[in-house]
Amino acid sequence: MAEALGLAASVIAVLELSAKVALRCSEYYTNVKNARDDIERLQSEAKRLEATLERIRSLCDGPNGVRLQDPQSLCEGVKDCQKQLAKLKKKLHPRTEKLMSCYGKRALKWPLKSKEVDRIIETLGECRNNISFSLQVDQEVQILNIHQKIVLDKLRSADNAAFDSHDEEHNARCYEGTRVELLRQIYSWASDQGSERIFWLNGMAGTGKSTISRTVAQNFADKGELGASFFFKRGEGDRGHAGMFFATIATQLVQKLPSLAPHLQETIEADPGISRKALKQQFDALVLQPLGKIQTDPQKSSSIVIVVDALDECDQEKDVKTIIRLFSEVKHAAQLRFFLTSRPELPIRLGFRDIRGHYELVLHEIPKPIVKEDISLFLEHELATIREDYNKSVTQTRQLPTNWPGHTTVQSLVEMAIPLFIFATTICRFINDRKCGQPKDQLDKVLKYQSRSQASKLDATYLPVLDQLRVGLTKSEEISLVEDFQQVVGSIVILASPLSATSLDRLLGIPKGTVDSRTDLLHSVLNIPPCPNHPIRLLHLSFRDFLVDTEKHKTNPFWVDEKDAHNKLATRCLELLSTGKHLKKDICNLRTPERPRADVDKPTINSHLPSEIQYACQYWVYHLKESGSIICDDDQVHKFLKCHFLHWLESLSFIGRLRESIGIVDNLMAIIKTKSSEISRFLYDAKRFILSYVSIAESSPLQLYSSALIFAPKESIIRNTFQNYIPDWILQQPNTDPEWNAVLQTLEGHSGLIKSVAFSHDSKLLASASLDNTIKIWDVATGILQQTFERHNNLIKLIAFSHDSKLLASASYDKTIKIWDTATGILQQTLEGHSGLINSIAFSHDSKLLASASNDKTIKVWDAAGILQQTLEGHSGSINLIAFSHDSKLLASTSDDNIIKIWDVAAGILQQTFERHNNLIKLIAFSHDLKLLTSALYDNTIKIWDVATGILQQTLPVDGDIGSLSFDVTNSILITNIGHLKLDETTNLPLPTSSRGLSSKSHLEGLGVRGSWVLWNGQNLLWLPPDFRAITAVISYTGSTLAIGCESGKVFIIGINISSNIL
Repeated sequence: MAEALGLAASVIAVLELSAKVALRCSEYYTNVKNARDDIERLQSEAKRLEATLERIRSLCDGPNGVRLQDPQSLCEGVKDCQKQLAKLKKKLHPRTEKLMSCYGKRALKWPLKSKEVDRIIETLGECRNNISFSLQVDQEVQILNIHQKIVLDKLRSADNAAFDSHDEEHNARCYEGTRVELLRQIYSWASDQGSERIFWLNGMAGTGKSTISRTVAQNFADKGELGASFFFKRGEGDRGHAGMFFATIATQLVQKLPSLAPHLQETIEADPGISRKALKQQFDALVLQPLGKIQTDPQKSSSIVIVVDALDECDQEKDVKTIIRLFSEVKHAAQLRFFLTSRPELPIRLGFRDIRGHYELVLHEIPKPIVKEDISLFLEHELATIREDYNKSVTQTRQLPTNWPGHTTVQSLVEMAIPLFIFATTICRFINDRKCGQPKDQLDKVLKYQSRSQASKLDATYLPVLDQLRVGLTKSEEISLVEDFQQVVGSIVILASPLSATSLDRLLGIPKGTVDSRTDLLHSVLNIPPCPNHPIRLLHLSFRDFLVDTEKHKTNPFWVDEKDAHNKLATRCLELLSTGKHLKKDICNLRTPERPRADVDKPTINSHLPSEIQYACQYWVYHLKESGSIICDDDQVHKFLKCHFLHWLESLSFIGRLRESIGIVDNLMAIIKTKSSEISRFLYDAKRFILSYVSIAESSPLQLYSSALIFAPKESIIRNTFQNYIPDWILQQPNTDPEWNAVLQTLEGHSGLIKSVAFSHDSKLLASASLDNTIKIWDVATGILQQTFERHNNLIKLIAFSHDSKLLASASYDKTIKIWDTATGILQQTLEGHSGLINSIAFSHDSKLLASASNDKTIKVWDAAGILQQTLEGHSGSINLIAFSHDSKLLASTSDDNIIKIWDVAAGILQQTFERHNNLIKLIAFSHDLKLLTSALYDNTIKIWDVATGILQQTLPVDGDIGSLSFDVTNSILITNIGHLKLDETTNLPLPTSSRGLSSKSHLEGLGVRGSWVLWNGQNLLWLPPDFRAITAVISYTGSTLAIGCESGKVFIIGINISSNIL
């Protein structure tokens, strides 16, 4: 700002000098006749210079003055200009003052020759151009910064998650003199560069974790060491899950470290949807990689601390464990530290048990005398403040004694509180609540609970607040009060995201002002803002725990039946959405079907979709599911969907939640009473509709009624249900397929040909490896990219999941194998040792071992830690295939020598050799009972072997190219890529040694792919257009889903309903 003010002063000085020069020129022009041409040229240049300077002055005076990117450069240009004008002014000063005193201005003589004027104009022009150039550069930088801000604004972050947000503003910090030793340990940990990367503070509910977090975050912020903070809070919308966690952290880090901005901008421009990707990808792309690109001063030893509070209030246990793991495995960014708090819940304890490099402190294990002293200090201070404020507001006769409440009473409260700070803060709010009574009377109410035998400390915390509501009521009035309480407060404590009193009135369908009146006396347990349009929040999650505790349903008169409360809210959400004025086509009144959602501002959306409608759209299924309800034909849910399904999707799109509808529909399908019902078919069609058109509906919501409907299959239930919504301007609709084709998802993201695809053994994940040297992990159900693995230096040849689906192995042409964690995307191991290309990799069925086969004629067996256990040698040619038995004790291998060998894995001893192959072997697999081994050959035959004796049992000719091979669990069916081969059960396997050919088509069952066709039971079922044909294909272990990797770099997932009569 100082530089900008200095520049403004310089500009004013130059403008004054320019004005004096112009005045002199005017005098010469009037009185000197023979130099007017030169004077005019000089005047014109002076005016141009003046205009440029005025532009700078307007910038300095305007709101952007302090944002000038390079005021120094402009200053130098202006000073140079000032210097030139000063010289000119001096030259224009009259030298004939004596003559002028006698003859007046007629004695003036123009002091410059034409060549001098030319030089002066040229010099002033250069000054002006330099200033203009500096100004242009500065404005271009500002434009770039504006563009950067626009890009960064696309990063979705959770509102009010930071410690200093408005929602956290009035929440408690540690009172001075309390938690002294604990805070010292935390600050010492943060400043010690050799300390553990993570500090985990855990404690049971109410022990003061969040208060400590806010205090710690404030301290780090004051010292310039706070990188970011995120305070999880259940029931607070995006603060209750990890979906926007890393995007929020990244947004705050940019404010702390502005040099991150261009790197973060680059990330977002490369992948605008990064904030919806898997947590590992978000953490790498939004936090680690940008931090790794900025220069840090090695002389500065201060840490960058990220504070994460209430990790236990994150709704997905897997996400919590992922966050812990990601933080623990940060290798670079040495100054980065993570301060985490949570309750000591089992998933979190297990998460920390699995990692190294963290410091743990348990709050409720801090010695009782220390906790007692801290709570005592807090209560003495707060009660003294209450006494002083009360005495200021009443007459002297009503004032409290100066020693109120007295040391004995304070110590009684301390004993009631230990170890819960939440008790101390709650009863202080209760005593200070003048709406409920005078402080002395309120304190007496609390002390009544001292002598009771309490089943829980929470009873003593919250019953004084609630019991006061019943004072003086008759039995019937008390029943009515409790019903009202359960309706209003019961809804508040189970909301998925907080609502204002006004919105909650409308959601519950109760008279305006009801929520306000029902919560008037609850300010000590609820955060109730003075404005009825601001959300009501829980002050502490333990209040919710207290109200819904099923063990208290007989002892707590205010007990809330959680399932019943969810059911009532689900019903009210649907009733609210079902009225025509709330959900309808073109709810925002755009009138243009192509208009992008990005062009509609938030106030417009909020005016047409108020808070309670947005809430109902997002959470009606959540409440339905939590209530334990089931759905059936023609019930409230079915009727709503048949009338408002498209309206609902449109509204979700406008509020940026459309992709969540996929999971919402899945949740509905999970609670259907009868799977073959009409609503079941409706929801199946609805999901296909969403998956097919989510991308266009997300960007232009009104395309749901045009493009999405007309391109849906002719028999689509959604298309036929909402046919009347198709615009009149579409005169002829395209000729579409009668029904949905089998393509569930088209997965795009690879930039090269797909080399390999593999399903996880639980069929929930799909891995694809491409010639772009990346591996991508996809969620099969939603098609969402989960992970991208990019650390191979050469083309990827093979991929394989472990049987527990937790690991993925990938083999590269660089003769290395990499082991990846599928949940976090972290590279676990890089295995080196082969001297030739790796041709096959396989995990053991217990997921403890990995075997690899190579052109170097060896097999290597590695354990989970990447330690080489065995090197098996004996083949005379390159080893092409390996397969573990189902007990993980045997390993089969094949080679260019057309021989199969069976090895004892633990001992490394050869057990059997099968030699009767006349062609190269493509595939091998053990039966589940370990009695049989099957091998598929390039001559389109399959052989069955007895593992124990090494005897060939049968040779089966097949009609097609075998690409995958395994036994089913009955050991009587071979599962292949072209279908299932049902073996002759009459032979009671093992089969006789005489080879007996089987007609492939009569024995092929299930799903397969051959050439341009998807097969079912050996017969052509679905023709694949050229762009859909397989370079590589794999069938899921359920036998119902096919993944096809194509030359285009796309992966297609095709699902078949195996329970229906297909052919």
